[in-house]
Amino acid sequence: MKAEDLEETTIYNYGITLDRVRGRLGDIRLQDLPEEHVEEWRDWALAHGRVRGKRAGTPPSMTSVDMSLALLKEALGRAVTRRLVYVNVAAHGTIPRRARKEERKTEEEVPPWNVQEVQKFIHGIRGERLCAALLLSLMGLRPAEVCGLRWEDVDLENATIVIADTRTMMGNRYVVEKDTKSFAAERDPPLPALVLGALKAFRALQAEERLALGEAYRASGYVLAHEAGDAFTIKQLR
Repeated sequence: MKAEDLEETTIYNYGITLDRVRGRLGDIRLQDLPEEHVEEWRDWALAHGRVRGKRAGTPPSMTSVDMSLALLKEALGRAVTRRLVYVNVAAHGTIPRRARKEERKTEEEVPPWNVQEVQKFIHGIRGERLCAALLLSLMGLRPAEVCGLRWEDVDLENATIVIADTRTMMGNRYVVEKDTKSFAAERDPPLPALVLGALKAFRALQAEERLALGEAYRASGYVLAHEAGDAFTIKQLR
């Protein structure tokens, strides 16, 4: 129903999220599904929902279970609209407050880097081949945006870049190239002198690599490329 309005990656993630439900409730007829089964599934998901193969695993994040429950509610609501069932048995399903409190107790807050830590990081990556890409990440670009940045999007003369495309992975299996999620995500930030210098050096290095490999070089056009010209994937960047 939503396929025309959602991106391919979102549809894939919806499928993964609902697999957590189907794995436990999928063999029950829709008309025979009671509210108690939904509550039992919720409790199981909170405790073992990170499934590994066919075996129950460790507790997933509360957000993951919440998303599965929300999609189940929406699917059953659609079933009511189509008169396949008369009642949405998941309509009142919620994550218990006690479980939310327990998760907050175990959550570890990761503070942002301070100035000294940022300076230490910058000093540590000097001389690294991917220094420019790491500095772009430090500017706030998402990994998929760094991977999706092409040289044609980089204006070295005016020290700006255009962020309009992303390059991500679908289930760690194949690459998906698409535009940013929203118009607000499209932006053209200025490049600080440090980042500009690193990009110029990286561009020059890639020119040397292309010259050295000759016809064996595979020019991808992406800023973040391997020595042979192939574009990085988001998995490799991490």
